[in-house]
Amino acid sequence: MPNFVIEFNRKTRDRKVSEFPGAREAMERRLELETERTDSDVEIVALSSDSLETLTFTHSRYFTGNELITS
Repeated sequence: MPNFVIEFNRKTRDRKVSEFPGAREAMERRLELETERTDSDVEIVALSSDSLETLTFTHSRYFTGNELITS
């Protein structure tokens, strides 16, 4: 089952979604991001789901803004 880390800005509603093959990798990344976070308006969550599409329904609040693409 895919695992996802979502970085969600509560003010702007923007998000960055990363996919991981396992729950451990996702949780490690989430914890890493939490220690680096400087903006208290950014919420970081690790979620498991059968697909990203399912997450857009079950956790719709994280998908109301724009997807941020980083290069």
